[in-house]
Amino acid sequence: QVQLVESGGGLVQPGGSLKLSCAASGFAFSMHAMNWYRQAPGKQREYVAGISPGGIPNYASSVKGRFTISRVNAKNTVYLQINSLKPEDTAVYYCKNGASAWGQGTQVTVSS
Repeated sequence: QVQLVESGGGLVQPGGSLKLSCAASGFAFSMHAMNWYRQAPGKQREYVAGISPGGIPNYASSVKGRFTISRVNAKNTVYLQINSLKPEDTAVYYCKNGASAWGQGTQVTVSS
């Protein structure tokens, strides 16, 4: 059974930073690309970032330059480092491979 558990969200002031984690199990993690998505209240879920099995990253234009995706295959974990947070980054953040269902996500709230 594929399982993805996001963590690391919280309340942070504008300009602050967070590092989100996604612990994966139930599939060959090192062979799969991994992706981060986010969904704000009342809005569609949107793509944020992705990373290839070999560690090549890709970013949505809205987050490029502020977000960094990385992975540690030995830990079956993908990370999302978020810097210079803006209020519009407020959302539930999800990780996903191509075959997994949506999990619970982790809430990021940016507010002063």
